[in-house]
Amino acid sequence: MSVLICGSIAYDNIMVFPDRFRNHILPDQIHILNVSFLVPAMRREYGGCAGNIAYSLKLLGGEPVIMATVGQDAGPYLERLARFDITDVHVRRIADAFTAQCFITTDLDDNQITAFHPGAMSFSHENRVSDAEGIKLGIVAPDGRDGMLEHAQQFADAGIPFIFDPGQGMPMFDGKDLLHFLELATWCTVNDYEAKLLCDRTGLTEAQVAERVEAFIVTRGAEGSRVYHDGTVSEVACVPAAAVLDPTGCGDAYRAGLLYGLSRGVDIVASARLASVMGSIKIASRGPQNHAPTREEIARRHREAFGVELAF
Repeated sequence: MSVLICGSIAYDNIMVFPDRFRNHILPDQIHILNVSFLVPAMRREYGGCAGNIAYSLKLLGGEPVIMATVGQDAGPYLERLARFDITDVHVRRIADAFTAQCFITTDLDDNQITAFHPGAMSFSHENRVSDAEGIKLGIVAPDGRDGMLEHAQQFADAGIPFIFDPGQGMPMFDGKDLLHFLELATWCTVNDYEAKLLCDRTGLTEAQVAERVEAFIVTRGAEGSRVYHDGTVSEVACVPAAAVLDPTGCGDAYRAGLLYGLSRGVDIVASARLASVMGSIKIASRGPQNHAPTREEIARRHREAFGVELAF
């Protein structure tokens, strides 16, 4: 089953400052701050929620279809998608914009200074869900504000079940917007911090959020995930990682596991178990798209963690 992934495609530019920011920032001069940091180490990663989710879904044997917007500099990313046999037929090119980019500088204390340029992502509303044929399942992941609102409505109008994943896009929406998303979505997934924001802005408890969708999934890092469904709550354990190197993209790998299970007609708890395996595999490698487990390795990790075979 093809899965339509509406979300961002972005480049992540990650730099390491081999010192501490506090040694170069004068607290009493913040009002005229003007600093420069030499960053001898830098790497560029392929990122963005749609790209990350599609990558991990493809590793599982799924059929991801990305719906996103990119800029004039997207050539290397599109070539990468082709290498992994991920279609870009619904990736719109915006000629006079750059692909969304994040610039992250980290110091020796793991403090970060981040700048994000949305670029072509701001044109995501120009894509329409109806342009993709044969779609039976989808996700609205972080993207341009108008695009997220319109794609959610388009999924609902087409009768296509979808996951609402506000992620880092949460600050763009007020309580009314979020309640509307919940009315349209089939499932909703957030991390524990986002769950608190969602509840604060809507005035709902987690249990009340769950009443508005078929399932509400809250990931909690090393504490696993909590799945509200059918009037009950299921706890899904965190799968121990071989190493903890980089959490970037773990949430997207988790969502790929959810989508793969749902696309195979598996219940939400079994899907969340696979999702936990995918998050565990991702955190053991740097960057959101550098983990490369075989299907056999994924199945083995699932069997070791949950004592059952991965039968889907």
